[in-house]
This record gives sequence, structure tokens and C-alpha cells, in this order.
Amino acid sequence: MGADHTRPAPSAPPRVRRILVAAVVPLFLVTVVAALVLWPRDTRQPAGDADLPRYHGTVTRVVTEPCPPTPDTPEGGPGGSTGPCGTVTVAAEQGPDAGRQVEAPVPAGPGAPRVEVGDRIVLVELTDPADPTTKSYHIAEHQRGTPLVWLAVLFAVAIVAFGRWRGLAALGGLVASFAVLLGFVLPGIGAGQPPLLVAIVGSALIMFVVLYLTHGISAQTSVAVLGTLGSLVLTGVLGALATAATHLTGFGSEDATTLSMFQQDVDLHGLLLAGIIIGSLGVLDDVTVTQAATVTELAHANPGLSRRQLYRAATRVGRAHIASTVNTIVLAYAGASLPLLLLLIADSRPMSEILTSEFMAQEIVRSAVGTIGLIAAVPLTTGLAALVTTAGRRAVDTEPPRPPAARPTVERNDALEALGGAVAGRHGPERSTEVTW
Repeated sequence: MGADHTRPAPSAPPRVRRILVAAVVPLFLVTVVAALVLWPRDTRQPAGDADLPRYHGTVTRVVTEPCPPTPDTPEGGPGGSTGPCGTVTVAAEQGPDAGRQVEAPVPAGPGAPRVEVGDRIVLVELTDPADPTTKSYHIAEHQRGTPLVWLAVLFAVAIVAFGRWRGLAALGGLVASFAVLLGFVLPGIGAGQPPLLVAIVGSALIMFVVLYLTHGISAQTSVAVLGTLGSLVLTGVLGALATAATHLTGFGSEDATTLSMFQQDVDLHGLLLAGIIIGSLGVLDDVTVTQAATVTELAHANPGLSRRQLYRAATRVGRAHIASTVNTIVLAYAGASLPLLLLLIADSRPMSEILTSEFMAQEIVRSAVGTIGLIAAVPLTTGLAALVTTAGRRAVDTEPPRPPAARPTVERNDALEALGGAVAGRHGPERSTEVTW
């Protein structure tokens, strides 16, 4: 979220509040109506019963042994299995063999979990298609529930301890964001609704709930809401134009290809645009809230600043914020896409072909469109905030400031005489402080 300012912003005059209400309330009602229309009612069920039984257990013994050679290669040859091989004994905690010791092969292959005695793991039960009475267990992964719960508790305690009530409100906004994503956006896209439209409506819902819940209902928050919504629309338009100009299909990642195998009618191009919009929302509300708060603080610190001076001063702050945020976005994408970046080194094709391929062009468009929308949020939000702040000042500060009262001459002379006499009595009659005063 944006910067936290615990001191409440000055109240806007009634005329400005009416204008903001007339602008924000219809947008909120349109968002709610669109969400009700697009709300998924008939969620699709996965084709077939492909879910394997999964049971919890604890590793009690691990026995490793040399892997046997493959039929096509001699023992110890370069083409043999690299292992590891052996058996793992697991105390099953769930399923038909709960309370018993079961055996599973040592996990092998790329990405296989490394298990030791005492590890809490997840077993998968496999049944032989030729003989349904024959079953075997395999280790799928480690149990991660307990560490994740403790990490979530530490995360919540740190936020509330530092942010207090504002931190608690931020946690509420985070819960609301996940509720909208898991309850509306993902089921809506899975039910066959247009991904771009679902993403825009879902992002607007998140924006309204999170911003007003975290920062309170005020003119300053309403300005941030309008700036965020305008930047989201611009990001969506630029994303549609950029993906059309670069002929992106949405099949630029292995995840998208796998998804198309399970849901053949999903709009992967629209899903790409939806990802751009939702990914931009988190950074957009940070910038818009910060810019609206900056204008408010500048006007409070120096009420004599004009509308243009407020805009220029806050824009300078926004430039510094954007400069650091752009670097943050690039590093975040780089950290999340390290395997993708390693392909640049492993691929033998020319760099020009790699950069213009589907999977790299998709990431470039995502970063560029999100950054342009972020930059546009600064002047848009700053201009709206300057208009609201200066309008409030003209409505409230109608009386000109009074000049400071002049010090009475008699009191000044008495003070000089007292000081002069004291100094004269201490250092002699020839010393006086009147000239110095």
C-alpha cells in the first residue's frame, strides 16, 4: 500500500465532497452491478476423476542402494540410471493403512524431494490399472502447512505491531483482495467469462475495498481511487494495443500451454491482459495514495502554495518515487523469472531472435505496459489532488491573514531602560545596550 499518514487530512468543503461523491459512487455501483452479472454461477468440474489419494505420513527409515542398470546399457555405463534408488519407510497417518509402516521408493528425477528420517511428507496412492487390488505408495512432496502457518502468524504480528490499527486494516485489505481473487476472478475466468473484463471488474472491487478500508473514507482517498481507476483503464487499453501489435497469443509459458490442455476454450490472450492489469494494481495504489497524501501534506505545511506550485512540488516527489519503483518492478520480474533469464544463456539462437520470441516478448510487453500505466498515475492523481486541495482552501480560508501586532513603544523603551541600567550598574555608566538592541 501507499505511505501511511496517521494525521487525518483536512476536511474538504461540502461542494468538493459532493463532486467527489458524484464521481465515485456511480463508479462503485457500476462495478458492483458488473460483478453481479459476471459472477460465476455454474463452476466447471474437472474432466474425469484424476485426483489421486493423498495421505500424510512421517519418514521413519531411508535405505539407499545402487541403481540397477537399464536394459539398454551395461552396469555402471554412462547411460544408466543416476538414482537415487532405494526404499523409504513411512509411518502412515491417514488412509486405509493409517498407523502402519508402508514402503515407497526413494524419490528420483528432476525436482524430486529429498527426504530424511523425521520428515513429514505426503504420500500418493497408485493403483495398477491391470489389477485394481494392487496398490503402491509414492512420496509426492513435503508437508509445508505448519511452517507456512507460523510464517503467516509472524507476518501478521509484525504488521500489527508496527502499524497498529492501520496495520490491522491493511491485513483486512489483504484478506479482501484474496477473497475477490479466489471467489470472483479465478472462478469467473474458469467459468468461461471474458478474462479482461473479469480482471478489470475484480481489480476495481479490490481497489474500492482496500483503499477505503486501509486509508479511511476521505477526499484524499477518493482522489487516490479515481487516479487508480483511470490508470487501470489506461493500462488495459495499452495492454490490448501492445499485445495486438506484437501478435501475442498467450501461449508464451508452459503454464499457459498446460492450462489449454485442461480447458481448451480458455482465452489465453485475455488471460495475459488480465495478468497485466492485476499485476499493475498493487503498484498503482501505492503511487496514487502516496501522491494524494503528498499534495495534502504540502498544502498543510505551506498554505500559501498555489495550485501550480502544489502540482510541481508533488510531481517532483512522484518522479523520485517512479524512478525507484521502476527498478523495483524490473528486479521483481527478474527474480521471479530467473529460469527464463537463464534460457538467454543456454539458448544458442541469436539474441535478437530470443528477445522477439513469444515467451520473452510477453514479459517485455508486461513490464513496459505496467510501467507506462504507473507513470501516467503520477500526473493524473497529482492533478486531481491539487484541484481538490486548492478548492478546499478557497472555500475555507475566506478571510485574509491578519498582520502581527506591533510591539508598543512604551514597553520597548522600558525594557531598554531596564537593560541599560542593569548593564550600566554592572560595567559602569558608560556601557549601554540600547544601540545593540
